[in-house]
Amino acid sequence: MATPLRGICSMATRGLLDELAAAHAQRIGVSVSFLAVGGVDAARRVSDGEHFDVVALASDAIDKLIAAGKLDAAGKVDIVRSGVGVAVPAGAQRPDVSTGDAVRTAVRAAASIAYSTGPSGVALIALFERWGMADELRDRLVLAPPGVPVGSLVARGDAALGFQQMSELIGVEGIELLGPLPPEIQIVTTFSAAPAIGSEQPDAVRALLDFMVSAGSVESKRRHGMEPA
Repeated sequence: MATPLRGICSMATRGLLDELAAAHAQRIGVSVSFLAVGGVDAARRVSDGEHFDVVALASDAIDKLIAAGKLDAAGKVDIVRSGVGVAVPAGAQRPDVSTGDAVRTAVRAAASIAYSTGPSGVALIALFERWGMADELRDRLVLAPPGVPVGSLVARGDAALGFQQMSELIGVEGIELLGPLPPEIQIVTTFSAAPAIGSEQPDAVRALLDFMVSAGSVESKRRHGMEPA
C-alpha cells in the first residue's frame, strides 16, 4: 500500500484541499491529508523542519519557503485566486457593501470590525490607512487569533462586521455573508502549492499538484468561493 501523502495548508483553502485530496485519493488510491492551521503557523512549522510532502499557502509565503530551501521551486503551481468577503451576525442589519464608498460607510458605522492575520488582513489594514481611517478605527479592530475564523467572532457577537476570505465565510453558522468586496477595493490572494524538499514520494506529489490545477478541479474551486489561478 502506498504511503499516505501529508500536506499543510492555511485555513482559507482547508475545505477545498480536503475535497480535492479526497477526489484525488479515490482516483489513484493514494491517501492524502492536509493539516490546516493559520498561515503564519504553517510557514513556521515548515521552516522549523517538520516533515510534509506538500505545502499550500499564499504565493508569497511559498516563495519565501522556496528561498529558504524548504520547497521545490520547479514544482510550484498556483491553485486559486481568493477574494475577501464581508459578514455580519445573523439577524443584524445588512449594510450596503456594493461599492467602495458603501463599504467605507459601513466600516465607519460598525462598533467593531474583525479581520484575519493572513495576507487579506494586512491588505485590509492598508486599505483603512489609504482611507485615512486607521486612527479612527484602531480601538474598534478585532484581530482574529491565528487559526480562528473571523466568522466565529462575528457569529458570537465579538464583532459587528467581519472581513475574511470568502472561502472561510461560506457556510459559517450564525453569520450573514453580505458578499464579496466590490471590484474597486477587492483584495485578491493567490494561493499556491509546492513539493517539500526531501519528500520521499515526489512523483505522487507531482500527480496531486497536477490534479489540483486540472480542469477537474474548477467546479470545486468555485463552489468554495474561489477562482482558478
